[in-house]
Amino acid sequence: MQGFSTKITMAAPPEQVFARASDLRKAPETMTAIVQLEVLNDGPIGKGTRFRETRRMFGKEATEEMEIVEFNAPHHYAVGAENHGCSYHTDLHFRPVNGGTEVEMVFKAKANTFMAKVMAFLMKPMMKMVMKSCRQDLEDLKAAIEAGKP
Repeated sequence: MQGFSTKITMAAPPEQVFARASDLRKAPETMTAIVQLEVLNDGPIGKGTRFRETRRMFGKEATEEMEIVEFNAPHHYAVGAENHGCSYHTDLHFRPVNGGTEVEMVFKAKANTFMAKVMAFLMKPMMKMVMKSCRQDLEDLKAAIEAGKP
């Protein structure tokens, strides 16, 4: 299993940060790498919400279908996906610190098939670029929240 974690502190309470981070319908307005996001089921965002996200990665657009697999407002939510023989899991934790919120993103990828394991080994150096992209998502979220964007 490969993965990483990254943290950032935002000058807003956890409830506000969690609400913006989990508002999937506003993700393309918030995060520069997200080109389009379509929520695939009706109702409020929460555990079981499925969505299709298109983002720019490595200079190309890639589309993934994902699902919120855990949802504990305003403390934590997790997203899971399966694609090309791999399982992906991203946890977002929201912790109060010094009048603001520390957001920690933990990403894990597990290769489930032989070919995925071979590709995971060959693509290990790209994990730094994936981490950089995830860090940019957090930076974009911070900028939107601290600029007071609704």
